[in-house]
Amino acid sequence: MSELTGRTALVTGASRGIGQAIAIRLATGGAVVIVHYGTDEDGAAATVDAIERTGGSALAVRAELGGDGDVDMLFAGVGAALAGRPLDILVNNAAAAPAGAIGTTTRAQFDHLFAVNVRAPYFIIQRALPLLRDGGRIITISSVATRMANPTQTSFAMTKGAVETMSMTLANELGVRGITVNAVAPGATRTATNGASFEAPGLAEFIAGTTALDRLGAPDDVADVVAFLASDAARWITGQVIDTSGGLFLGPRA
Repeated sequence: MSELTGRTALVTGASRGIGQAIAIRLATGGAVVIVHYGTDEDGAAATVDAIERTGGSALAVRAELGGDGDVDMLFAGVGAALAGRPLDILVNNAAAAPAGAIGTTTRAQFDHLFAVNVRAPYFIIQRALPLLRDGGRIITISSVATRMANPTQTSFAMTKGAVETMSMTLANELGVRGITVNAVAPGATRTATNGASFEAPGLAEFIAGTTALDRLGAPDDVADVVAFLASDAARWITGQVIDTSGGLFLGPRA
């Protein structure tokens, strides 16, 4: 029997990249996965198809996060997908990308970042709690940007710092229900959608050279950690930020 058999999971932003890999990995572990997407219907369908082709079960739910009524729309779909079953695993993966350095970020970009990266996960958790069984799992995707000074990602790093604090405080509150709450912090991770950004001459080699494990990350590297945190094996881990960067910028290697 797989480690997640009989459980239900909601993964936000699961139409591509890391979110897609997480949804597929949880389904491989036996979970029924609700695949959330914002606008990429084809990507969500591809995620569901990949899961079903390996014998898993998944349903796609649309809700564009960051606007009025976003969480209501999401949970209308989630409620229908659960059909009376409890929710076991919530993975907050959906996020807006970095908006740029402080000198170029507009107020609209800043507000959008916080609406998608902070407000949405917070209220998704709020709405999920009545559905989440005791002993459930809440996992939010953060970033190594919270421990590294990158001038092009200041506002983005602020949003990820917020969800790390949220995870710690909610872990303390929800522990009496046996619910664990953790964050996972990827580093430079090459996906099908961001691959072109690593094609600048020497960039991939530079990043690998500053990473202890000497390569770029892959979506499965992150998905396997999320699956572990979702499993019974991680029952005694809560309120933590798990670095999944392969040791990015730990210090000089020589």
